[in-house]
Amino acid sequence: MMSTTSNVSAGKRIEALLDDNSFVEIGNLVKARNTDFNLAQRETPADGVITGYGTINNALVYVYSQDATVLGGSVGEMHAKKIAKIYDMAIKMGAPVIGLVDCAGLRLEEATDALNAFGEIYLKKATASGVVPQVTAVFGNCGGGLSVLSQLSDFTFMADDAKLFVNSPNTIDSNYTEKCDTASSEFQSNNTANVDYVSNEDDVIAKIRDLVDLLPGNFEESAYDDECTDDLNRACAGIEGLVNDMPALIENVADNGNFFQLKTNYATDMVTGFIKLNGNTVGVVANNSDILSVSGCYKAEELVKFCDAFDIPVVTFTNVTGFETSMNEEKNIAKAVAKLTYAFANATVPKVNVVVENAFGSAYVAMNSKGIGADIVYAWTDAKVGMMNAESAAKIIYADEIAKSKDAAKTISEKAAAYDELQLSTASAAARGYVDTVVSPCDTRKYLIGALEMLFTKREEKPFKKHGTI
Repeated sequence: MMSTTSNVSAGKRIEALLDDNSFVEIGNLVKARNTDFNLAQRETPADGVITGYGTINNALVYVYSQDATVLGGSVGEMHAKKIAKIYDMAIKMGAPVIGLVDCAGLRLEEATDALNAFGEIYLKKATASGVVPQVTAVFGNCGGGLSVLSQLSDFTFMADDAKLFVNSPNTIDSNYTEKCDTASSEFQSNNTANVDYVSNEDDVIAKIRDLVDLLPGNFEESAYDDECTDDLNRACAGIEGLVNDMPALIENVADNGNFFQLKTNYATDMVTGFIKLNGNTVGVVANNSDILSVSGCYKAEELVKFCDAFDIPVVTFTNVTGFETSMNEEKNIAKAVAKLTYAFANATVPKVNVVVENAFGSAYVAMNSKGIGADIVYAWTDAKVGMMNAESAAKIIYADEIAKSKDAAKTISEKAAAYDELQLSTASAAARGYVDTVVSPCDTRKYLIGALEMLFTKREEKPFKKHGTI
């Protein structure tokens, strides 16, 4: 592990991130323009940020790295303009932008000049959204407006000892750092949707390289790699026993067992990330619990929208029976499920669903069902697809008969068995066209690869509009 982030130079981080000898700096002679508060008398090499381009595994990327030794890495007018220039070039060339953040915030000596230039970075990041992938890695402080900048990226990584916050913990009523450090990587990773990956600095940089290797350079470029060293027909033996451990299930299906999981510690009822199938990058959404939560829906929605923007197919592994029930969840669950439903329904990329256990009610509908546009729906042999579990359905449908029965338990059991066969079996769903194929769990990988090959040239046109509002 590297030493604390304050001892690592901005240039060293770029060297570690990019391929050897590939970095070309741009704007290295830029200095602060402002002369207020004797700023002209102070040395501001590169105005506190190193900018340029290089390669990651031979793929072009643009990068900026803030230098905390220059005025705390604070964002001044020229500092911001250098970053904005990098974005202009990245958009023109169609290459990802990676920001390495270590910053004390806006430069107070430059006031409105810095504030306006900072807004220009926001504008560039908003313009680049959906055009090129954007990654932010937080290695020092990332507070106030900088935290918003990090969330305008597609992915945010964070070093263990870094700080990410809008309001400093000690400014929050009834809180202080010793009680709850809301700026810490642990809090941000476990309790917010702000951070995709947390580790030591070396590992964060290595993970960024891995992520860039999985993604296309821009929305018009394919993330397809012809080389696949794994067996395309490999059986996934014992995979049915991993329904309650979705990361392990996904690894079992993926090329060479590689799964790039996102937001591992947040909303653990939902698993998201990227895998390769036959060399093709695929976004994965999976229920790690049989209920949908607000945070889980938002986590899944975010990945689906990214995949749709960059033409990456989406595979879902579905096991859901309903929604999380609590006063707090009830405040937002309808909106969260609506957003997840819209993300799947609006996506035009190939969409494949695998029902691995239960698929009940409107919670299932929201999870990439045939009804909202899934191209292919597979179901494992013993899976159930329907409104609700058989016993609950029997109690409602046959309430009067059960009430009059001398042996209510026996009646419920009989009626539930009949309902199960008639309405919940995969054969019943397949007969109605809601499931395309019933597959053995061990054949999951083979069927997914076949479906994605068939869908590789998918083209789907939505009704013309400016954009949706959900």
